[in-house]
Amino acid sequence: MKLAIFFPGIGYHTDKPLLYYSRKLARLAGYDTIDVSYGGFPSDVKGNPEKMTAAFQSALSQTQECLKDVDFSSCEQLLFVSKSVGTAVASAFATEKGLHPFQIFYTPVEASFRFIQGDGIAFTGTHDPWVDTAIVELNCSRLNIPLTIIPDANHSLETGDVQQDLTNLKQIMAVSYTHLRAHETLANL
Repeated sequence: MKLAIFFPGIGYHTDKPLLYYSRKLARLAGYDTIDVSYGGFPSDVKGNPEKMTAAFQSALSQTQECLKDVDFSSCEQLLFVSKSVGTAVASAFATEKGLHPFQIFYTPVEASFRFIQGDGIAFTGTHDPWVDTAIVELNCSRLNIPLTIIPDANHSLETGDVQQDLTNLKQIMAVSYTHLRAHETLANL
């Protein structure tokens, strides 16, 4: 079985473009999909380390409950696709369970890099108010994670120019799909 699990951000749910189209591509590649959902976060999380930690802990706890019945031992291929705080949740969950999924990290937050290990790719924007691009670059380099940087993009990897955003989304999906298929090929050798 091939399984893809989607970990949203605080306000970026699985019906938003990055996760919505990633799910379509995962299904195209033959993956069954599960969307993790969590909520009940404190308000004004951005810039508040205590609230960010509380949001992360809450999301991780809700993820554990959501995925408690998944038989990961039956997975031939495992994919985690995550956004924002979901990047920290997905990585922490994988570490906690001893899993080694291929991971696609959309706009990883700094806390993610405490947990990230294994194969994956990442995307960030140069105008992301949630994390400094240099921190993402440094950590991705340290962890050997290929990083795609979207110029002028915010935390949703959008620039405000609809045509540019559509072009960027197409590029992001192409890079994600290419890396996923290459990972599968290597895993099957």
